[in-house]
Amino acid sequence: MSRSLREVVFVDGVRTPFGKAGPKGIYAETRADDLVVRCIRELLRRNPGLPPERVGEVAIAATTQIGDQGLTIGRTAALLAGLPKSVPGFSIDRMCAGAMTAVTAVASGIAFGAYDVAIAGGVEHMGRHPMGEGVDPNPRFVSEKIVETSALVMGSTAENLHDRFPQLTKQRCDEFAVASQQKYAKAVANGQIGPEVVPMSTRSAEAGWGLATVDEPPRPGTTVEGLATLKTPFRPHGHVTAGNAAGLNDGATSCLLAAEHVATELGLPIGMRLVGYGFAGVEPEVMGVGPIPSTERAFASTGLSIEDIGLFELNEAFAVQVLAFLDHFGIADDDPRVNPWGGAIAVGHPLASSGVRLMTQLSRQFAERPDVRYGLTAMCVGIGMGGTVIWENPNWSGATKEADK
Repeated sequence: MSRSLREVVFVDGVRTPFGKAGPKGIYAETRADDLVVRCIRELLRRNPGLPPERVGEVAIAATTQIGDQGLTIGRTAALLAGLPKSVPGFSIDRMCAGAMTAVTAVASGIAFGAYDVAIAGGVEHMGRHPMGEGVDPNPRFVSEKIVETSALVMGSTAENLHDRFPQLTKQRCDEFAVASQQKYAKAVANGQIGPEVVPMSTRSAEAGWGLATVDEPPRPGTTVEGLATLKTPFRPHGHVTAGNAAGLNDGATSCLLAAEHVATELGLPIGMRLVGYGFAGVEPEVMGVGPIPSTERAFASTGLSIEDIGLFELNEAFAVQVLAFLDHFGIADDDPRVNPWGGAIAVGHPLASSGVRLMTQLSRQFAERPDVRYGLTAMCVGIGMGGTVIWENPNWSGATKEADK
């Protein structure tokens, strides 16, 4: 029996404020699952036209799936958020691209008709569960030289990128990092970043109850001169610093996806339309180049090219990784299409949650930019991978002109 695929749309996305990981961070004594539960509840509150029982799946990603990030968090978070017990859920781990993979997984289910509506997202409490906690890499990785030892340390893989591409200087990375901070601050001041951020209650033994309303990681006074003085912890006299890379962060994201005709039927907003996606593997020791082949794979499956993309939301795990992508595709470091509201160097990167932050920002940018038809979200992934998702702007002004022809 043949079956035609259905159009899938991104309805809405939210996130908690992102915090600094560690004992002094805003979420030091907040549970990871409570962060993502807050996001799911907010999605339901903001979209009252959606009957909760219409949600057919909840996919939540976490890189470290133990403790309060374990126990099949997609299912447990759904229950804690008050969704009907009939709504199933599951957990996903593709490291940094966890939430991105949650989106592509449930979008595929919607396209195939397995369900009409789904929730996807991610959470990472790096203060409570540092990257690598509890892992036991097989010794064959090193003994049989399957990967270089540096492949297991993300900062070292970024230094390897500098070795492979000498034109990606520390100066360029520091300048890109300062621009990220400045663009983020401007977007907050303009009210472009903020409406998607859900206030999160916090509690500590010292301060008692509190309310997190803004992101904790940004450093608005960052200068190139200041970044030049920072230590390079992954290599003596290296290039990667705490200033030109994303920090260690806590936070959660969630988004609502639906078949387009179902969103219309329920009166749900349509933020963007899924066009296609691609994931690809690369040498683990230079994992930062992962978004290059994943983007090329997404282009091959959709028939689009780099010239068709009017907005880029690229995860800034490291400045060098974004610059490698831009150089490959012939895009200037300061191209206004790239991360127009800043990126992870400023706002933070709670690993598995970040993919939906990229998508939520792109959706909000589409609403402001009817001149742009296609946008792209992409990120590098630990152990040598990249992920790319291409979206279409439903507000594109050219659609009316094409319909009139």
